[in-house]
Amino acid sequence: MIQETKKDTTHKMEVAVESVRSELAKFRTGKASPTLLDDVTVDYYGSKVPIKQVANISAPEARLLVVQPWEKSMLGGIEKEILKSDLGLNPNNDGIVIRIPIPQLTEERRQSMVKLARKIGEEGKIAIRNIRRDANDKLKKAEKSHDISEDEMHRAQDEIQKLTDDFTAKIDDILQHKEKDILEI
Repeated sequence: MIQETKKDTTHKMEVAVESVRSELAKFRTGKASPTLLDDVTVDYYGSKVPIKQVANISAPEARLLVVQPWEKSMLGGIEKEILKSDLGLNPNNDGIVIRIPIPQLTEERRQSMVKLARKIGEEGKIAIRNIRRDANDKLKKAEKSHDISEDEMHRAQDEIQKLTDDFTAKIDDILQHKEKDILEI
């Protein structure tokens, strides 16, 4: 019972941390990263698919993304969708590949991105605390129904708290690296 609760809690907390990591990976930090285009979808034979499913996306330089579609007919559609996205990017289509220069971020934009990153990090920490609360509730119910002793419950709650602290520290670490990336000129 206790092991199962800890295992379940650990898994849920790992998912929460991974969610924060993936959300922050989408941030534009002034450096070219293929993950910038993860949320941009393009029409492909009647269905909307992410660009990475119809093209190779690479970052040959620090401030340049190159999108090379597998089918030349996709060039115009990809270019149009990148322009329509709220990323503020201006793609250049040369008939073979799409080059996307990544503009320098203003200081004001960097500060607002740091605030947004912190908000995402805080949401991740809240998710982790909610997972801890659910696990503790489950342990209290097990103790009330005499499935586990009071000592076992307290020991398990201490272990759950340690997990919470560890995963919160992971989020802080991810956030610290992202803030450094965003503020780096």
